[in-house]
Amino acid sequence: MKELFDQVSTSCSKITTQRYSTSFSLGIKLLSKRMHAPVYAIYGFVRFADEIVDSFHAFDKAALLGRFREDTYTAVKEGISLNPILNSFQKTVKNYDIEKELIDTFLDSMEMDLSNHFYSRRLYDQYVLGSAEVVGLMCLKVFCEGNRELYEKLKTPAMKLGAAFQKINFLRDVKVDKENLGRTYFPGIDLANFSSREKQLIEEEISMALKEALAGIRQLPLSSRRGVYLAYKYYLLLFKKIRNASPQKILNERIRVPDIHKVSVMCKSVLRCELNML
Repeated sequence: MKELFDQVSTSCSKITTQRYSTSFSLGIKLLSKRMHAPVYAIYGFVRFADEIVDSFHAFDKAALLGRFREDTYTAVKEGISLNPILNSFQKTVKNYDIEKELIDTFLDSMEMDLSNHFYSRRLYDQYVLGSAEVVGLMCLKVFCEGNRELYEKLKTPAMKLGAAFQKINFLRDVKVDKENLGRTYFPGIDLANFSSREKQLIEEEISMALKEALAGIRQLPLSSRRGVYLAYKYYLLLFKKIRNASPQKILNERIRVPDIHKVSVMCKSVLRCELNML
Protein backbone atom coordinates (compact mmCIF):
# COMPACT_ATOMS: atom_id res chain seq x y z
CA MET A 1 0.00 0.00 0.00
CA LYS A 2 1.36 3.41 -0.99
CA GLU A 3 -0.26 4.88 2.12
CA LEU A 4 1.95 2.74 4.36
CA PHE A 5 5.05 3.72 2.40
CA ASP A 6 4.09 7.38 2.73
CA GLN A 7 3.78 6.94 6.48
CA VAL A 8 7.23 5.33 6.64
CA SER A 9 8.60 8.19 4.52
CA THR A 10 7.14 10.77 6.90
CA SER A 11 8.70 8.92 9.83
CA CYS A 12 12.10 9.11 8.11
CA SER A 13 11.73 12.88 7.65
CA LYS A 14 10.70 13.24 11.29
CA ILE A 15 13.68 11.21 12.52
CA THR A 16 16.01 13.29 10.33
CA THR A 17 14.64 16.50 11.84
CA GLN A 18 14.88 15.23 15.40
CA ARG A 19 18.43 13.93 15.01
CA TYR A 20 19.78 17.05 13.33
CA SER A 21 17.92 19.86 15.12
CA THR A 22 16.41 19.82 18.59
CA SER A 23 15.37 23.48 18.31
CA PHE A 24 13.56 23.01 15.00
CA SER A 25 11.88 19.89 16.38
CA LEU A 26 10.59 21.85 19.37
CA GLY A 27 9.15 24.48 17.05
CA ILE A 28 7.32 21.86 15.00
CA LYS A 29 5.70 20.46 18.15
CA LEU A 30 3.89 23.78 18.60
CA LEU A 31 2.48 23.79 15.08
CA SER A 32 -0.96 22.39 14.41
CA LYS A 33 -0.58 18.61 14.15
CA ARG A 34 -1.66 18.59 10.49
CA MET A 35 1.41 20.70 9.69
CA HIS A 36 3.95 18.38 11.30
CA ALA A 37 4.43 15.99 8.37
CA PRO A 38 4.88 18.63 5.64
CA VAL A 39 7.33 20.68 7.70
CA TYR A 40 9.31 17.56 8.60
CA ALA A 41 9.38 16.81 4.86
CA ILE A 42 10.76 20.24 4.00
CA TYR A 43 13.41 20.03 6.71
CA GLY A 44 14.46 16.53 5.64
CA PHE A 45 14.83 17.65 2.03
CA VAL A 46 16.96 20.71 2.78
CA ARG A 47 19.01 18.84 5.38
CA PHE A 48 19.96 16.03 3.01
CA ALA A 49 21.04 18.50 0.33
CA ASP A 50 23.05 20.44 2.90
CA GLU A 51 24.72 17.26 4.13
CA ILE A 52 25.91 16.46 0.61
CA VAL A 53 27.88 19.70 0.31
CA ASP A 54 28.98 19.94 3.95
CA SER A 55 29.79 16.40 5.03
CA PHE A 56 30.43 13.88 2.27
CA HIS A 57 34.08 14.80 1.73
CA ALA A 58 35.14 11.32 0.61
CA PHE A 59 32.66 11.31 -2.27
CA ASP A 60 32.00 13.20 -5.48
CA LYS A 61 29.77 15.90 -4.05
CA ALA A 62 28.91 17.45 -7.41
CA ALA A 63 27.74 14.10 -8.75
CA LEU A 64 25.74 13.37 -5.59
CA LEU A 65 24.06 16.77 -5.62
CA GLY A 66 23.30 16.50 -9.32
CA ARG A 67 21.71 13.10 -8.78
CA PHE A 68 19.76 14.43 -5.80
CA ARG A 69 18.44 17.29 -7.97
CA GLU A 70 17.34 14.92 -10.74
CA ASP A 71 15.81 12.50 -8.22
CA THR A 72 13.85 15.43 -6.74
CA TYR A 73 12.45 16.41 -10.13
CA THR A 74 11.54 12.80 -10.90
CA ALA A 75 9.85 12.35 -7.51
CA VAL A 76 7.70 15.45 -8.03
CA LYS A 77 6.84 14.45 -11.60
CA GLU A 78 5.96 10.83 -10.84
CA GLY A 79 4.50 11.31 -7.36
CA ILE A 80 6.80 8.76 -5.75
CA SER A 81 10.41 8.11 -4.86
CA LEU A 82 12.14 5.13 -3.30
CA ASN A 83 14.15 7.70 -1.34
CA PRO A 84 11.75 8.19 1.61
CA ILE A 85 12.94 11.75 2.21
CA LEU A 86 12.16 12.72 -1.37
CA ASN A 87 8.92 10.76 -1.29
CA SER A 88 7.63 12.76 1.67
CA PHE A 89 8.92 16.00 0.12
CA GLN A 90 7.20 15.44 -3.24
CA LYS A 91 3.92 14.88 -1.44
CA THR A 92 4.32 18.20 0.37
CA VAL A 93 5.26 19.95 -2.88
CA LYS A 94 2.04 18.76 -4.51
CA ASN A 95 -0.24 19.24 -1.53
CA TYR A 96 0.91 22.82 -0.90
CA ASP A 97 1.69 23.94 -4.45
CA ILE A 98 5.38 24.63 -3.82
CA GLU A 99 6.74 26.07 -7.05
CA LYS A 100 9.67 24.46 -8.87
CA GLU A 101 11.36 27.87 -8.82
CA LEU A 102 11.72 27.67 -5.03
CA ILE A 103 13.24 24.20 -5.26
CA ASP A 104 15.61 25.27 -8.04
CA THR A 105 16.74 28.38 -6.17
CA PHE A 106 17.48 26.33 -3.07
CA LEU A 107 19.46 23.68 -4.94
CA ASP A 108 21.36 26.38 -6.84
CA SER A 109 22.60 27.76 -3.52
CA MET A 110 23.67 24.30 -2.39
CA GLU A 111 25.63 24.03 -5.64
CA MET A 112 27.37 27.32 -4.84
CA ASP A 113 28.90 25.67 -1.77
CA LEU A 114 30.79 23.26 -4.03
CA SER A 115 32.99 25.97 -5.50
CA ASN A 116 32.55 29.26 -3.65
CA HIS A 117 34.70 29.85 -0.60
CA PHE A 118 34.57 33.64 -0.47
CA TYR A 119 31.48 35.67 -1.31
CA SER A 120 30.96 39.08 -2.86
CA ARG A 121 27.88 40.98 -1.71
CA ARG A 122 25.96 39.89 -4.81
CA LEU A 123 26.84 36.22 -4.36
CA TYR A 124 26.18 36.43 -0.61
CA ASP A 125 22.67 37.80 -1.19
CA GLN A 126 22.07 35.15 -3.86
CA TYR A 127 23.24 32.41 -1.52
CA VAL A 128 21.06 33.57 1.38
CA LEU A 129 18.06 33.81 -0.95
CA GLY A 130 18.40 30.18 -1.98
CA SER A 131 19.66 28.60 1.21
CA ALA A 132 17.27 30.35 3.60
CA GLU A 133 14.71 32.77 2.21
CA VAL A 134 13.06 30.32 -0.18
CA VAL A 135 12.98 27.69 2.57
CA GLY A 136 10.99 30.20 4.59
CA LEU A 137 8.62 30.52 1.63
CA MET A 138 8.22 26.73 1.40
CA CYS A 139 7.20 26.65 5.05
CA LEU A 140 4.92 29.65 4.54
CA LYS A 141 3.10 27.68 1.85
CA VAL A 142 2.26 25.11 4.52
CA PHE A 143 1.32 27.71 7.13
CA CYS A 144 -1.06 29.56 4.78
CA GLU A 145 -2.80 26.33 3.71
CA GLY A 146 -3.82 27.61 0.29
CA ASN A 147 -4.67 31.18 1.34
CA ARG A 148 -2.90 32.93 -1.53
CA GLU A 149 -3.69 36.43 -0.27
CA LEU A 150 -2.12 35.71 3.11
CA TYR A 151 0.89 34.09 1.46
CA GLU A 152 1.57 37.14 -0.70
CA LYS A 153 1.13 39.41 2.32
CA LEU A 154 3.64 37.48 4.43
CA LYS A 155 6.24 36.61 1.78
CA THR A 156 8.64 39.39 2.71
CA PRO A 157 8.57 38.76 6.49
CA ALA A 158 9.03 35.02 5.87
CA MET A 159 12.07 35.70 3.71
CA LYS A 160 13.46 38.11 6.32
CA LEU A 161 13.07 35.46 9.02
CA GLY A 162 14.86 32.85 6.94
CA ALA A 163 17.67 35.29 6.16
CA ALA A 164 18.07 36.28 9.82
CA PHE A 165 18.22 32.65 10.93
CA GLN A 166 20.84 31.86 8.30
CA LYS A 167 23.03 34.84 9.15
CA ILE A 168 22.87 33.97 12.85
CA ASN A 169 23.97 30.46 11.87
CA PHE A 170 26.86 31.96 9.89
CA LEU A 171 28.04 33.83 13.00
CA ARG A 172 27.57 30.77 15.20
CA ASP A 173 29.42 28.48 12.77
CA VAL A 174 32.10 30.88 11.54
CA LYS A 175 34.88 28.80 13.12
CA VAL A 176 33.72 25.48 11.66
CA ASP A 177 32.97 26.95 8.23
CA LYS A 178 36.45 28.45 8.03
CA GLU A 179 38.51 25.62 9.52
CA ASN A 180 36.63 22.56 8.25
CA LEU A 181 35.10 23.78 4.99
CA GLY A 182 37.35 26.68 4.03
CA ARG A 183 34.36 29.01 3.63
CA THR A 184 33.78 32.61 4.62
CA TYR A 185 30.25 33.75 3.86
CA PHE A 186 30.32 37.37 5.02
CA PRO A 187 31.39 39.60 2.11
CA GLY A 188 34.46 41.77 2.50
CA ILE A 189 35.37 40.28 5.88
CA ASP A 190 38.93 39.13 6.64
CA LEU A 191 38.48 36.74 9.56
CA ALA A 192 42.15 37.07 10.43
CA ASN A 193 41.36 40.68 11.33
CA PHE A 194 37.69 40.38 12.30
CA SER A 195 36.83 43.54 14.19
CA SER A 196 34.09 44.48 16.63
CA ARG A 197 32.84 47.08 14.13
CA GLU A 198 32.51 44.48 11.35
CA LYS A 199 30.68 42.15 13.73
CA GLN A 200 28.38 45.01 14.76
CA LEU A 201 27.47 45.80 11.13
CA ILE A 202 26.49 42.17 10.55
CA GLU A 203 24.44 42.18 13.75
CA GLU A 204 22.62 45.38 12.78
CA GLU A 205 21.58 43.77 9.51
CA ILE A 206 20.27 40.75 11.40
CA SER A 207 18.41 42.92 13.91
CA MET A 208 16.55 44.74 11.14
CA ALA A 209 15.54 41.45 9.53
CA LEU A 210 14.29 40.05 12.85
CA LYS A 211 12.21 43.16 13.46
CA GLU A 212 10.51 42.84 10.07
CA ALA A 213 10.02 39.12 10.58
CA LEU A 214 8.25 39.56 13.92
CA ALA A 215 5.64 41.79 12.31
CA GLY A 216 4.84 38.91 9.96
CA ILE A 217 4.79 36.29 12.71
CA ARG A 218 2.09 38.29 14.48
CA GLN A 219 -0.12 37.91 11.41
CA LEU A 220 0.24 34.14 11.04
CA PRO A 221 -2.76 31.93 11.84
CA LEU A 222 -2.67 30.51 15.36
CA SER A 223 -2.13 27.06 13.80
CA SER A 224 1.44 28.08 12.93
CA ARG A 225 2.11 31.22 14.96
CA ARG A 226 3.22 29.48 18.15
CA GLY A 227 5.73 27.24 16.42
CA VAL A 228 7.26 30.01 14.31
CA TYR A 229 7.37 32.36 17.30
CA LEU A 230 9.23 29.72 19.31
CA ALA A 231 11.83 29.37 16.55
CA TYR A 232 12.12 33.17 16.48
CA LYS A 233 12.62 33.36 20.25
CA TYR A 234 15.18 30.59 20.25
CA TYR A 235 17.23 32.31 17.56
CA LEU A 236 16.82 35.64 19.34
CA LEU A 237 18.33 34.09 22.48
CA LEU A 238 21.21 32.64 20.46
CA PHE A 239 21.69 36.00 18.76
CA LYS A 240 21.88 37.80 22.11
CA LYS A 241 24.59 35.39 23.26
CA ILE A 242 26.52 36.00 20.05
CA ARG A 243 26.17 39.79 20.38
CA ASN A 244 27.57 39.62 23.89
CA ALA A 245 30.57 37.59 22.71
CA SER A 246 33.74 39.15 21.36
CA PRO A 247 34.83 38.56 17.75
CA GLN A 248 37.68 36.43 19.09
CA LYS A 249 35.30 34.25 21.07
CA ILE A 250 33.05 33.38 18.13
CA LEU A 251 36.17 32.68 16.06
CA ASN A 252 37.34 30.19 18.66
CA GLU A 253 34.17 28.48 19.88
CA ARG A 254 30.64 27.65 18.76
CA ILE A 255 28.09 29.61 20.80
CA ARG A 256 25.29 27.37 22.04
CA VAL A 257 21.96 27.60 23.85
CA PRO A 258 21.65 24.84 26.49
CA ASP A 259 18.67 22.52 26.11
CA ILE A 260 17.25 23.61 29.47
CA HIS A 261 17.10 27.18 28.15
CA LYS A 262 15.33 25.99 25.01
CA VAL A 263 12.61 24.37 27.14
CA SER A 264 12.26 27.59 29.14
CA VAL A 265 11.92 29.59 25.92
CA MET A 266 9.26 27.17 24.70
CA CYS A 267 7.15 27.56 27.84
CA LYS A 268 7.38 31.36 27.77
CA SER A 269 6.62 31.47 24.04
CA VAL A 270 3.48 29.39 24.45
CA LEU A 271 2.29 31.66 27.27
CA ARG A 272 2.90 34.84 25.27
CA CYS A 273 1.04 33.43 22.29
CA GLU A 274 -1.90 32.37 24.42
CA LEU A 275 -2.05 35.83 26.00
CA ASN A 276 -1.63 37.49 22.59
CA MET A 277 1.48 39.32 23.84
CA LEU A 278 3.72 38.97 20.78
